[in-house]
Amino acid sequence: MASPKKKLQGLVAATITPMTEHGEINFSVIGQYVDYLVKEQGVKNIFVNGTTGEGLSLSISERRRVAEEWVTKGRNKLDQVVIHVGALSLKESQELAQHAAEIGADGIAVIAPFFLKPWNKDVLINFLKEVAAAAPALPFYYYHIPALTGVKIRAEEVLDGIQEKIPTFQGLKFSDTDLLDFAQCVDQNRQRQFAFLFGVDEQLLSALVMGATGAVGSTYNYLGKKTNQMLEAFERKDFSSALNHQFCIQRFINFVVKLGFGVSQTKAIMTLVSGIPMGPPRLPLQKASREFTDNAEAKLRSLDFLSFNDLKDGNLEACS
Repeated sequence: MASPKKKLQGLVAATITPMTEHGEINFSVIGQYVDYLVKEQGVKNIFVNGTTGEGLSLSISERRRVAEEWVTKGRNKLDQVVIHVGALSLKESQELAQHAAEIGADGIAVIAPFFLKPWNKDVLINFLKEVAAAAPALPFYYYHIPALTGVKIRAEEVLDGIQEKIPTFQGLKFSDTDLLDFAQCVDQNRQRQFAFLFGVDEQLLSALVMGATGAVGSTYNYLGKKTNQMLEAFERKDFSSALNHQFCIQRFINFVVKLGFGVSQTKAIMTLVSGIPMGPPRLPLQKASREFTDNAEAKLRSLDFLSFNDLKDGNLEACS
């Protein structure tokens, strides 16, 4: 059975794929990106080529190169590099899984195929099993994101007996707001050492109460430090402080969601906060507007998420 060097837990940044203004991947900044996550955000686990990384908008050769670059640049710096290898084609997904094993990744994750969809749990498990078998030495994670895949099979059902079919199964990336489904995944698998990774950043504290062992999300690229403070408060049972940190993070997310928030806007915010150019997204996504970036920057400053000198003392919105 696949066994990672240690259990995947804590924060996992869903990495952005940096691009040039011409839509080509900007591999040259990934080393700087790794250092930023580790040193500035305190995040040492990453999830590559997922939704935030526009993985399904990249060619197979691009996905391979991106995975290679993160594994290479993260060596001796990152704890775990998990590569998302989901694809509409089983053969492509298997190719990416085998490649992830060859380059020394720490795990692979797969979403449900979402054009010709599996119609029940058994069909979905059969697909996942075939992908996992292409990398039999790597921990395997199921990436549950029904809002994007349209596959509404409950994660609770998928996990029921999954390790008998997929011996390398190690955990779940749960990107849905259904806390009942998530809680049942945890409750019904307490005897197994699965990683329960929550994927809705603004609801993470609720998921921690339900038994989440970690989280995968886009905001941990630039709000990792603040979120780690929430995790630390939760661990020491200072629930009042943990709640204050969650509310603080929610103020920002709630603000940008109302403006229109997705991968394009995440790239703009990461560029702003880190100083590392993330570039535009790939079509069909459109570049974030200047108005969005300006509004997001003002909100980040008001919450004290950016260093600044131009705000007056006594700003009531700043988080403690």
